[in-house]
Amino acid sequence: MLRLGLVVNPDAGLGGKLGLKGSDGKADLARSLGADDRSGPRIVTFLNYFSSLYKPDLYDIFWVTSKGRMGTDWMPKEIDVGSVKTVHESHGETSFADTKEVVRKVIDYGVDLIVYAGGDGTTRDIVAELDKLDNSKLPLIGVPTGVKMYSGSFAASPKAAAEVLSAWIRGDLLVASTEVLDLDEERYRNGEWIVRHYAEANTPSSPRWMQGSKQRVEVSSEEEIIEGLAEHIKEILVKEDTMIIWGSGGTLQSIGEYIGFNLTTLGIDISIGEKLVGTDLDEQGILKHLNLHSGKITTLLSPMGGQGFLIGRGNLQLSHSVIRKIGIDNILGVVTPAKLLTVRRLRIETGDEDLDSEFSSKKYMKVLQGYRTTRILPISID
Repeated sequence: MLRLGLVVNPDAGLGGKLGLKGSDGKADLARSLGADDRSGPRIVTFLNYFSSLYKPDLYDIFWVTSKGRMGTDWMPKEIDVGSVKTVHESHGETSFADTKEVVRKVIDYGVDLIVYAGGDGTTRDIVAELDKLDNSKLPLIGVPTGVKMYSGSFAASPKAAAEVLSAWIRGDLLVASTEVLDLDEERYRNGEWIVRHYAEANTPSSPRWMQGSKQRVEVSSEEEIIEGLAEHIKEILVKEDTMIIWGSGGTLQSIGEYIGFNLTTLGIDISIGEKLVGTDLDEQGILKHLNLHSGKITTLLSPMGGQGFLIGRGNLQLSHSVIRKIGIDNILGVVTPAKLLTVRRLRIETGDEDLDSEFSSKKYMKVLQGYRTTRILPISID
């Protein structure tokens, strides 16, 4: 009998489409602004897919979780994913203290691995509690549901998490140590990019299905490259009839500075011609600008160093509704040579299977890497 813990942070990811840069302390605000649950539905996707991989004749599974919104509320009753034992109750508002309490209860029950849904803050809470309980070696699999997920304990998608769990149960994956990283959200909302290493966590090792930890690449000698990228974008794209949607990140902010745009490092901005017409926009703000524009559109995105995510990490404002309005052929990656050392493929996770399939059918995407210099990178849908 294999005992698996399930811990769901129901507030994770609420602020993504709203451009809140995270959900820590912002859940009530996000819900008051109309935010939809992200964590629970993605756990449903994980469990539904796991049920298609689950072989009850080969192994028996016992899920240990919370009764309510931190567990059983999201377990499909019509599918067979094993037996369920509740050791905790979660109704109404929940906090990091509840996360830690669920972890304590499932550890007391003697689980062999914990599957959890959340972001980097949830990871930190779980790892801190495991360390406190002298159980830091217990394997973790994170189902990515937060706004930002830089830690290496996350699978690339809910379905990828199901693949990892199934492979680990079969004995096909070994457990390895990975980094637990997080941003200071208050400083993050003010435009500061402070990534800290908090701890180590054990997780099944799978280069294909696990996302790995984020790497921030900084090379002082790339100033000429950035200037060349800016010159190219200014010459080719900065036109009166062309809307540019600027993704987040330091690379694009630096390029914008050369052109004359004061971009928000961690938000989504829009320019038309030489004028910045929208800054730090949420999903609805982007859609509003798109609906008013009848000319050409180009979306510039820079992939996350180390992980390679172009869509699905740190830019949830670019929802599947926004991307469909933009058109996937109007998305251009921007990758400096230094970042190319850690990015071999462009990973996409829109949260919409049909849209992911459209990206997958393209197989490759063009990226701009210098002045009038492009290359092709493969698209990966995990």
